[in-house]
Amino acid sequence: MKNIKKYLAIIIFLSIAGCSPVQEVNIYTSRHYDVDDILYAEFTKKTGIQVNVISGSGGALMERLKSEGKNSPGDVFFTVDAGNLANFQKGGFLQPITSQKIKDLVPEELRGVNDEWVAIAKRARVIFYNPESITQDEIDGITYEELSDEKWRGRVVIRSSSNMYNQSLVSSLISNLGEERTEQWAKGLVKNMARSPQGNDRSQLMAVANGVADLAIANTYYVGIMLSGKGGDEQQKAAEKLKVAFPNQNDRGAHVNISGGGILKYSPNKDNAEKFLEFLLSVEAQSHIVNNSFEYPVIETVQPHPIIDNLGEFKMDNTSVSDFGKYNPIAVKLMDRAGWK
Repeated sequence: MKNIKKYLAIIIFLSIAGCSPVQEVNIYTSRHYDVDDILYAEFTKKTGIQVNVISGSGGALMERLKSEGKNSPGDVFFTVDAGNLANFQKGGFLQPITSQKIKDLVPEELRGVNDEWVAIAKRARVIFYNPESITQDEIDGITYEELSDEKWRGRVVIRSSSNMYNQSLVSSLISNLGEERTEQWAKGLVKNMARSPQGNDRSQLMAVANGVADLAIANTYYVGIMLSGKGGDEQQKAAEKLKVAFPNQNDRGAHVNISGGGILKYSPNKDNAEKFLEFLLSVEAQSHIVNNSFEYPVIETVQPHPIIDNLGEFKMDNTSVSDFGKYNPIAVKLMDRAGWK
């Protein structure tokens, strides 16, 4: 009889253990980097928490969350650009991050309002130029503001105004210069464009290398991809022709944006969500990110990829990235009034 009870107890225990919920975290992401899959696998290996990924554009994910409502399985929103994170916050899709570890690792200027999202990696939006068509005197001490000067007429290429990276750059300028002065700048920049905005950042860099323009505004990680050879021989050779100039080094510093994440409002696995964000801010994960996406780390003890490191040290603008979302609606209207297509 005792043996029967013992066996029954074992069977009941095993049944309960077998029915225990699977530890998981559901990531809604608009990042398009295949290397993120390695991060997800490593997180599962370290914690035993299964990662489920739902990919899509920011707009599509927002519509999905609206339709799911309180029944949404989403735990983490992981994306590029502070403007995108701010839009999700404005939509009421995020909640405050309570992890003190995360707050200790990420400086206040790289966090959203109410700590509802944080930076995971940084990228600088700077100037790339052709040294065969621009003199050292022209480029030394250059600022974003100077790109509206008449001397740059027909010499600049940049993406369209619909691009969030440009909207965030303009939002940063509004934060620092005010709306009126930034609008005058934008009108001057439009006059100085060598062509109507077209293509992605790599298209701008190719245009400079091929003599279509003398300088481009682009994110640093794009030139990293090109120089690494991941974009093919043509892009690598083009990137080798270019030099970088970090603007505003004598005042506020070069514009810096982020990749980042936040915890979704109705997260059913909030503890796992915070563990995932903490993992992304670990030395191991930061090293993986910078060595595959060519972004800058948030953690100071991690070095950028050698290609990015070779671009040189520079002063980063410490304007709060939350301002990029705050001023985004103004920036979009301003760019339209300036004729920035």
